[in-house]
Amino acid sequence: MAEGIHNLLGMKGLNREVITTILGTSAEFLKILERPIPKVPSLRGITIANVFFENSTRTRISFELAEKRLSADVINISASGSSVYKGETLLDTVRNIEAMRVDLVVIRHYAQGASKFLSDRIEAKVVNAGDGSHEHPTQALLDFMTLRQELSEFEGKKVLLLGDVTHSRVALSNIYGLQALGAEVMVCGPSTLLPHSISELGVESCYDLDEALSWCDAVNVFRLQIERQNDGFIPTLRDYQRKFGLTRQRLEKVGRKITVLAPGPMNRGVEIDSDVADAPGSVILQQVTHGVAVRMAVLYLISGKERVDE
Repeated sequence: MAEGIHNLLGMKGLNREVITTILGTSAEFLKILERPIPKVPSLRGITIANVFFENSTRTRISFELAEKRLSADVINISASGSSVYKGETLLDTVRNIEAMRVDLVVIRHYAQGASKFLSDRIEAKVVNAGDGSHEHPTQALLDFMTLRQELSEFEGKKVLLLGDVTHSRVALSNIYGLQALGAEVMVCGPSTLLPHSISELGVESCYDLDEALSWCDAVNVFRLQIERQNDGFIPTLRDYQRKFGLTRQRLEKVGRKITVLAPGPMNRGVEIDSDVADAPGSVILQQVTHGVAVRMAVLYLISGKERVDE
């Protein structure tokens, strides 16, 4: 990848030039995806292992489709289908895969730092597809690609991250990347779902959604993790929806266009209403399309290939 980066473990530390290179390459691959035959031989002869220790649908399928569009050889491994349940460690699992001459490992894991742990110990290149509540860099990159299409530039733009920021791996990647690109970032949600140390990252917190919407150019809506409701982070789902749910009425009150993104999955009627998610100007499905192009770009750049269409 640009600047000698051989893995993608997170957005932290990536500068504007590197991120812009990824987004520019993603735009080239988006054009390829629009062809009648959306496939190139760029990674022919490269073997990629998708190792997912957490359930995933969108991310796993997006990576697999990106790999196949690049003509790579693909191996898919999930925790339930591996020897992990027989006592094998993560490192053992991936070393066995590497012994099969795998060139690149895409990993999703429930433990923070799993991708860094692997990259320090194996020769294959590593892409982080989400590690615990830490980072999810390719999701952030597809968010940026969508935002660039809508906002044209990032410098001076204001982006609101709304919802469960504490438990979102996408949020931290968004913060690092948006700041590197020159955007301002604010988080909004219940105090129980916003990290106490968020100000140390140069990010403002707001507990009034209407006030936050009046400030921003774009809002990225993060899923309220329903499975954590019993932990007492919010009183009730209804209370959350009333205070922090993104509705058409709230957006209309601002009186100007605000770009709405949502990395998914969505709890319709809780953090976002259907008439917002499905509105004609919604870019949520564009995010999904951009996800394939972004992952093609990341895999291609990490591979060290010289031409997109070679």
